[in-house]
Amino acid sequence: MSDIFLIKKPLATDKATRISSERKYLFVVQQSATKPEIRKAVKSIYKVDAVAVNIINIPGKSKRFRNVIRKGSGHKKAVVTLKPGQKIDTQ
Repeated sequence: MSDIFLIKKPLATDKATRISSERKYLFVVQQSATKPEIRKAVKSIYKVDAVAVNIINIPGKSKRFRNVIRKGSGHKKAVVTLKPGQKIDTQ
């Protein structure tokens, strides 16, 4: 899979802003992405070296409209820790 399409977008939440001072960055990634693929994609897109990659699977929520219950699609987040002295400008 292409590195460009593996990472969907960087997350810009309060928590993501807070942990960016610790050299950790949050990204929404493809459901099929693995840790080595994410590490390679971050290196090719942002030109930085990742020390660690942690993955969080967010399950989809159930939505109800009248008597119809459907399951929303979940997503996968990746927390990427960079080497000391490196940073990503996600703005």
